Amino acid sequence: MIFVKQKFGNFVELCSTFLLFYKIREESSMVEKFMKKAGLLLLVVLTLVACGKKEDSKIKIGITQIVEHPALDAARKGFMEVLQASEFASRVEFEEKSAQGDMAVAQTIAEGFVNDKKDMILAIATPTAQASFNATKEIPILITAVTDPKAAGLVGENITGTSDATPIEKQFALLKQLLPNAKKIGIVYNLGEQNSEIQVASAKALASKFGFTIETVGVSNVNEIAQALDALLPKVDALYEPTDNLVASAMPLIAEKSIANKKAVITGEKGMVEAGGLATEGIDYYELGKQTGEMAIKVLKGEKPNTLAIKTLEKTELVINMKTLNALGLTLPADLDKKATKVE
Repeated sequence: MIFVKQKFGNFVELCSTFLLFYKIREESSMVEKFMKKAGLLLLVVLTLVACGKKEDSKIKIGITQIVEHPALDAARKGFMEVLQASEFASRVEFEEKSAQGDMAVAQTIAEGFVNDKKDMILAIATPTAQASFNATKEIPILITAVTDPKAAGLVGENITGTSDATPIEKQFALLKQLLPNAKKIGIVYNLGEQNSEIQVASAKALASKFGFTIETVGVSNVNEIAQALDALLPKVDALYEPTDNLVASAMPLIAEKSIANKKAVITGEKGMVEAGGLATEGIDYYELGKQTGEMAIKVLKGEKPNTLAIKTLEKTELVINMKTLNALGLTLPADLDKKATKVE
């Protein structure tokens, strides 16, 4: 009896132990299932939060401009307005900086944008585009008001934008029409701007087609322009000033001295005419900036910069400064009078 009781007692204990083990295991399984569900829920929440943050995060765009003058200012304005009217309007944050014509400052600005981890850089004009491309090969760079991106070495995976290639042939034809007796044409240009070197070379190549000879004077800073004009103006029949940023910033001085010497200035763009030049057949830099802004939107949507070809504006506008025309004692031909945009 004692043996049976002991065996039975052991059996009862064994059953109790088994039942307890099963219960613990079942509870553990429930806890495990709960933890799995809780973990999955947490993952979903974190994903939604992360997506929400990405969707709402600011897009920091650094804007670097070599110098302030009407053409470059118009390009900047056009770019910003397109972004401010886009689906990214509430997210874009612009930081605008000018290098004041100093290449070393342009490089410092570009490096600062990289250190600040900007999401995009808008580089306005060749020197600032080169500085930005030197500073980063990763941050997307949109360029504008760059004469010849390829010649300037602006080719890479993170760069695209627009060129302001000047229609020099149209501008020389305009000069010939307004000043049929002009033979010797003077150009003051910045020795430090590759875009200016390119345009001077193009002007020289086209000159013989119109019966022109070209006389050039290179300058290194804005303080040298007055002296260059004093030396050049007595030797030439007219001035041609392409889209040189240093020269454009000094256009009021150039216009004043040219008018005093009874010499006309044909310019590379509208802003230089508004500042006192006689005339241009040129592109609209505001529209160029807008075109660059449209390309920036494509990049923000995920397109790679190097898949977007550099664009130019085909349409040009004839602009005449009537105050300068009268000061020089010139008459506007009837065909030009009909189609010209007139400024004073």
